[in-house]
Amino acid sequence: MTRDSQSSARRTPDHRAAPASDLTHIVLAFEDNRLIGDLFGQFDQNLALIEQKLGIDAIARGNQVTLKGSHSACTQARNALEALYQRLQQGHEIHAGDVDGALRMAAAADAQLPLPTLEPRSRLAFAQVSTRRKTIVARTPTQDAYIRSMDRADLIFGTGPAGTGKTFLAVAYAAALLERGDAARLILSRPAVEAGERLGFLPGDMKDKVDPYLRPLYDALYEMMPPEKVDRGLTSGMIEVAPLAFMRGRTLSNAVVLLDEAQNTTTMQMKMFLTRLGEGSKMIVTGDPSQIDLPMGQKSGLREALGLLQGIEGVAHVQFTEADVVRHELVARIVTAYDNASREELQARERRHEMMDRYSRARQEERVDAGGAEVE
Repeated sequence: MTRDSQSSARRTPDHRAAPASDLTHIVLAFEDNRLIGDLFGQFDQNLALIEQKLGIDAIARGNQVTLKGSHSACTQARNALEALYQRLQQGHEIHAGDVDGALRMAAAADAQLPLPTLEPRSRLAFAQVSTRRKTIVARTPTQDAYIRSMDRADLIFGTGPAGTGKTFLAVAYAAALLERGDAARLILSRPAVEAGERLGFLPGDMKDKVDPYLRPLYDALYEMMPPEKVDRGLTSGMIEVAPLAFMRGRTLSNAVVLLDEAQNTTTMQMKMFLTRLGEGSKMIVTGDPSQIDLPMGQKSGLREALGLLQGIEGVAHVQFTEADVVRHELVARIVTAYDNASREELQARERRHEMMDRYSRARQEERVDAGGAEVE
């Protein structure tokens, strides 16, 4: 099947929603024919994704692609394709998630944080984290802001729902600092709080007992660095697994320190952790305030810290939302459903409290009126 027949076989987007005067016809040509297959995707699947997301026609012919649709949508498609082509020229691979990320970034190009760059203004400037093993490029505007914040601040809070990449990007950034020699140590920590289930006694030494809670951090670390280098780092102490409870009394200098699942820290634990920051160090704190597993009535140290440290120089807070979920598309819909349910429950609780307050005031007024009548 030729590219032309493949393109025509795809569903044709409906342009009736766009005025005729707003329709645009853009032809893009890419010089390196060797990269065209990866850029357009197998059976033009990347172009099909662009068509589906933006509601345009993307018709491939040789090393050219013709974009037809609304002006804004075609401009976003052009910027996304040019950014993806640039990544391929740099030797990186692209997947469906990268295409989706490029489209998100193209849609929000004007809202990007300023970054000193020699790139033309018309070209997207993606924030990225690189090690010898892998390069991670921001897939959403919030991820872009998160990476830039880690460059600028010494204490960074990344909060939001699961699947937004906040922990993975933090580990990737920490691994990059370690590899470049900008940090002498990488310290990983996480509260040992069970998520609604009792695991009972765990055998082994301290590392063996804590490892199950830190597995997501290890997974990201092994993806960014060669396994043998990670193992050597764990043996030498260059990469350290430090249970939160054992941090007291330490000063962490020339290190990048990562605290994950911080919503499950208590007020005292969070204060103790934050005050470990030493000279030449950087701290990254991640968590989801909507998934607190602390005992009933226990205040989350993360929530309190976000309020207390707001506006302090050297502290950055990046808030992710369900729109930033980069896992399966269904994850974003699941997060939205739970958030809506929580919001409705909160509103119902507020209505009940309001009704109880009105009832209490009415009863109080009745007692006052009754007392006045007795006096008369």
